[in-house]
Amino acid sequence: MNTVFFKYLGLVDFKETWDYQESLLNSIVEVKRKNRLSKEVPVKTKNYLLFCQHSHVYTLGKSGDEKNLLLNKESLDKSGSRFYKINRGGDITYHGPGQLVVYPIFDLDNFFTDIHKYLRCLEEVVILVLKKYGISGSRLDGATGVWICDKSGERKICAMGVRASRWVTMHGLAFNFSVDLNRFQAIVPCGIVDKSVTSLDQELGRNISFEDIFSDFKDCFSEVFQIKLEPLI
Repeated sequence: MNTVFFKYLGLVDFKETWDYQESLLNSIVEVKRKNRLSKEVPVKTKNYLLFCQHSHVYTLGKSGDEKNLLLNKESLDKSGSRFYKINRGGDITYHGPGQLVVYPIFDLDNFFTDIHKYLRCLEEVVILVLKKYGISGSRLDGATGVWICDKSGERKICAMGVRASRWVTMHGLAFNFSVDLNRFQAIVPCGIVDKSVTSLDQELGRNISFEDIFSDFKDCFSEVFQIKLEPLI
């Protein structure tokens, strides 16, 4: 069983967290580089799980279309939001308070070297969290993330986008628990025009505490990835 060091970073600026992820990824990649060159017993690489909420920000993945941001610079500034083009997969999404963002910095050599399986595992974590609240989460073909599908339509509750370098991951998932859904009206979420966005509060008709969501995600990550979580000091 792999040990993973976790930390809740609080409400933080996106760029600050992006840089932190990069530094952790680079430190793991450097250990792997030294292991390849050394004749000694390989040093085991570390794995990290970062949790946070972000100040208002829109991010565009490397395969995204900037036209899916419906605000001009003036409107963006008035909304108190920032905009970044970043190095993950996927299109455009929004991050803000009331959304739990999870960044696994995993060396997949410690788990399995299969990005598609990794994404399905991330989805499974969210599906298990939703199950705790009596909600059935779904996958849609060709649309990474977790959806709620019923006679009312298809609604995205969790967006995902990742990057991997030498099998070390960064970026991750964004789960809407009590986020301001009006903020998504400024974008075409994930570049998908015929589907909507939802939150856990919206689906349940009541508020769920952050502490409960945080605990649920830790439990479900531990179950799906078969990991032991330890606080990152």
